[in-house]
Amino acid sequence: MHNDNSNGTRIIALCGKGGVGKTSISALITKILVAQKDKKVLAIDADPAVGLATALGIEVSKTVDDIRNDLIRQIDGKEGVDRQELLSWIDYEMLTAIEEHQNLGFLAIGRPEKEGCYCQINHILKDIIASTASQFDYVVIDGEAGVEQVNRRVMEKVTHLVLVSDQSKKGIQVTKTILDVSDEAIDYESSGLILNKIRSQEEADEIYVPEELTRIGWVPETDDIRRFDMEGRSVLEMPESEMIMAVQSCMEKMGIIKEAN
Repeated sequence: MHNDNSNGTRIIALCGKGGVGKTSISALITKILVAQKDKKVLAIDADPAVGLATALGIEVSKTVDDIRNDLIRQIDGKEGVDRQELLSWIDYEMLTAIEEHQNLGFLAIGRPEKEGCYCQINHILKDIIASTASQFDYVVIDGEAGVEQVNRRVMEKVTHLVLVSDQSKKGIQVTKTILDVSDEAIDYESSGLILNKIRSQEEADEIYVPEELTRIGWVPETDDIRRFDMEGRSVLEMPESEMIMAVQSCMEKMGIIKEAN
């Protein structure tokens, strides 16, 4: 579980049951981090639905899986492929896949088209993603429901594992299951649970959270995200709100950012 993170990059992976608002929380965390103009932030959309791109108002032209599938097509049936040449090609392709907006970089993992074991290719891609991530101060990963996909398709080490659930018993149970498998599936420093779409402090207090989960706060249910989504506007443009302040408070409690004086 312990990750030494010697280069100082803070890697935040968000996981939780589908429909609990994990992508919205990922987008708000990205917005809060990007506001630190002297910091470089990399947002990684590891969900095949590419919802984080939409929330941030970013158009994806190339995904990591596009690169993976192109590479498989290039080497299938060939012998004596020059490894250094391949690495140079992948490095270049990865650079072109990162969408940059001021101090924000964005990378979509995508959905694999080709089945089968291409372990060496997957390892190379993960190494390059990790190398790319090390050039940023913060990395925010919007993962699929389970943490295993983050390990298998993105990177093996994160500093902060953020579990997201709504008030439902099933949502809480999914986060507990994710935490239970995390020691085996991924290397992380700390974990915390954010309760999302909560109507009041009273409702938050009534929600049973197993003691294994560290509750770091709750985020109110508002129409802010829904309205921006309907209007096709980026969460990055959202003005200060109760929702943003709640997410910021959770980030401070978890040590992702320093508490404001």
